[in-house]
Amino acid sequence: MSQEQLNTHTLDMKDVFAKFNTSEAGLDTKEALERTQKWGANTLPMASPKPAWRRFLGQLNSVLLYVLIVSAVVSALLQHYIDSGVILAVVIINAIMGFIQEGKAEDALRAIMTMTKTHCMVVREGILQTIDSAQLVAGDVVMLQAGDRVPADIRLFFCKELRCDESALTGEAQPATKRIGALPEHTPLAEQKNTVFMGTMVTYGQARGVVTHTGSNTQMGQISDLVVNVKLEPTPLQQQLGRFAGQVTIGIIVVSIITMVLGILIHNYPFSDMLQAAIGVAVASIPEGLPAVVTIVLAIGVQRMAKNNALVRRLPAVEVLGSVDVICSDKTGTLTANAMTAREVYTGGQHLKVSGEGYGPDGSVADHSTGKSLGFDSDTVFSQACDAAMLCNDASVVEENHKWILHGDPTEGALLVLAKKHGLNESVLNREWPRVDMLPFESEKRYMATLHHHSDGAVKLMVKGAPERIINYAKYQLTPDGMAEINQAQWQQVAEDYAKKGMRVMALAMKSYDAPPGVLSHQEAEHDLVMLALVGISDPPRPQAIASIKMCHRAGIRVKMITGDGPVTAAAIGEELGLNISRVMTGQDIDALTQVQLVRAVEQTDIFARTSPANKLQLVAALQHNKHVVAMTGDGVNDAPALKKANVGVAMGAKGTDAAKDAADFVLTDDNFTTIVKAVSEGRTVYDNILKSIIFLLPTSLAEALVIIAAVLLGWMMPITPAQILWVNMVTAITLAIALAFEASEKNIMEKPPRPFGQGLLSFALVVRTVLVGGLGALVVFSLFNEFRNQGASIEYSRTIAVNALVLIEVFYLFNCRYLTQSIFHRDFFVGSKLLWLAAAVVIAIQIVFTYLPISQTVFGLENIGIQDWGVIILATLPVMLIVEIEKWLQRQLRQAL
Repeated sequence: MSQEQLNTHTLDMKDVFAKFNTSEAGLDTKEALERTQKWGANTLPMASPKPAWRRFLGQLNSVLLYVLIVSAVVSALLQHYIDSGVILAVVIINAIMGFIQEGKAEDALRAIMTMTKTHCMVVREGILQTIDSAQLVAGDVVMLQAGDRVPADIRLFFCKELRCDESALTGEAQPATKRIGALPEHTPLAEQKNTVFMGTMVTYGQARGVVTHTGSNTQMGQISDLVVNVKLEPTPLQQQLGRFAGQVTIGIIVVSIITMVLGILIHNYPFSDMLQAAIGVAVASIPEGLPAVVTIVLAIGVQRMAKNNALVRRLPAVEVLGSVDVICSDKTGTLTANAMTAREVYTGGQHLKVSGEGYGPDGSVADHSTGKSLGFDSDTVFSQACDAAMLCNDASVVEENHKWILHGDPTEGALLVLAKKHGLNESVLNREWPRVDMLPFESEKRYMATLHHHSDGAVKLMVKGAPERIINYAKYQLTPDGMAEINQAQWQQVAEDYAKKGMRVMALAMKSYDAPPGVLSHQEAEHDLVMLALVGISDPPRPQAIASIKMCHRAGIRVKMITGDGPVTAAAIGEELGLNISRVMTGQDIDALTQVQLVRAVEQTDIFARTSPANKLQLVAALQHNKHVVAMTGDGVNDAPALKKANVGVAMGAKGTDAAKDAADFVLTDDNFTTIVKAVSEGRTVYDNILKSIIFLLPTSLAEALVIIAAVLLGWMMPITPAQILWVNMVTAITLAIALAFEASEKNIMEKPPRPFGQGLLSFALVVRTVLVGGLGALVVFSLFNEFRNQGASIEYSRTIAVNALVLIEVFYLFNCRYLTQSIFHRDFFVGSKLLWLAAAVVIAIQIVFTYLPISQTVFGLENIGIQDWGVIILATLPVMLIVEIEKWLQRQLRQAL
């Protein structure tokens, strides 16, 4: 029987042994080798990286570049070798820039492989031995103990207080307590207590079990398959630029053919001359600098985000953040601290609220009704409860590199930190009340007890455990007025209230002795106890996350919480975070829906509990089906497929697994949900700056194309050559456009809704401006060229005038583009535009060198021009900037009128 067909958590152990033809003595070496040959090694398949040559050729996969390549080939056939060489150089430069920026290949599987590579203790032929976990096969018997990483999916047949940290797989913050015995068929993964899973960690206890699934058949392997099968969708900007490139290409081809045909029919020009003219139109119409400028704008956004603790792994994702309208967030470690924390305490007469998060002692304990903080008083009921919490405890917390690290069980850690917040010193208390005996926690008994002797002869028994057990064992309760008979109904009601809030409840009790008992026994610990306190423990929301969710709602961004926790816990945390809790869906609910039903349900639900990796993937796909741009946050292996599927995957850097980081587009170094909001703001700024760059570049290309078309139709000589056009597009235009990449965010950028899905790059108003500036530019360049030709200037001299006029139009128009609608004529024009002034100065300096340098004159067909002619160029081009400002004013007036 193949491994993937086995649902082993439903079987009795004798059936498991029979299925795999094994026993507690394990397999023999020969059988293990045969099974390895049959099922393969216990490893996950590695994704082969894309070869460098394929990555480089992938940069040429653009219809605009295809037009340039064809133009270069045709120019070479017509023996215009300089033009051909310049065009090819532009294509290669673009490809190199894209190749460098692409970054390292996807390696989520490699990360998972690193996580699971380990050694394990296995029983072969009745002998316990250590082997590489890759050599494990189904049917092997494995021994596990605290600190081990589970090497495969294993069905347990012996279990001694085993607890496993499965948060990376299931999203559960609390370690899972394991036991033996068959379970129902539809038991969720997080509740399969009789099985341990590859890649999880044993935090406590010992166990033995039979390997049931190895390699790609494990739960971890199924996640890796989901990662592999996720198809990366192009970003909204890539889609828009792709559509734009296709439209431009069609337009270029049509206009070039029409220009060539009309030139032949009207003026009887030679076919070769018109073919070269068509190439000129094509080269002029293509904004060659656009890919480079977009890359530079994105790279600047990357640097800004890095300063705000967001590391970018995939460049195009920077812009996508600006259009995100749904954030699907994992709960544990993202919206919450991923640290079990005491939240509420009941002492029998007082309800207390505990502040602070994580395992650090920062925080306080206050009366729930008055809000007044408790001072330290060793005689209060709460102080004695803290004594029990600290003494009946095997955990420890230490500060390492300014971070508090837990060693031991998270629940015990929460109780220990509670006592520290009250001011207790662990070493002092343990010296005052040394432990002399103990009863360790057992799943059957569900409590732990410790016996302590004081130096003055006093003896105390401290007990902590499940409230339903401890309350029944208690006869008394301690009150501020002294000992009283216990009100069990009251204590049970408080325990139920805490549980309804999604908290894990621990009971603390004690017993005092005049003389120490002979031997500490369970019988001694199970009667006449004095109830001290109930402690509600949970993984609390980050305070910053609550504020950030409010900001997301103001920015038109919905936040959905997707977690492996149960629905009660998820709803309780969701309510604290400010999410809609009117409906909570579980993974089983999702599995029961059709695709159509899920697409509807996902719009009405903000909290999803008990979800599997496949469920998370389904939810992201359903939201994308509804035309949402989705960001997914997470830190576990179980989040990797959805991180890759989402439009933007955001992994946690500090507590996140390598698999999550390598499947994501962003990594947050501070694991702070607030950083995502800052990144969204930066993403919106990046998009605005890209749009400004496009609005700057397009009119130049349009002006160049119109100049050539007009020259052909009028039967005049072309004012500019393809090589000169490429100089303007790839050098001066890019240099100027880069300045726009540094523009700061607009005011109230996070008060505006996200961009609508599928919205085009250019609005009608911006198309009008492009045509206006392109037409004015063509008119100025064409007029100057013909004026100088009519005055007897050489064609090279006149073309030099035309090229420099085109560049100065760009310089003046650059300042118009700083604001898409606002006027530039205010104080900030001179004070806040330092980079624009610098870029303008650099381009003018480059253009002067370009004009007078002998080698550029030879390559590009230029001549020296006089000083007075520069004045003519300035007077002819400056009005373009003024006309654009008038057009802005008219658009503002029109919007106000509407």
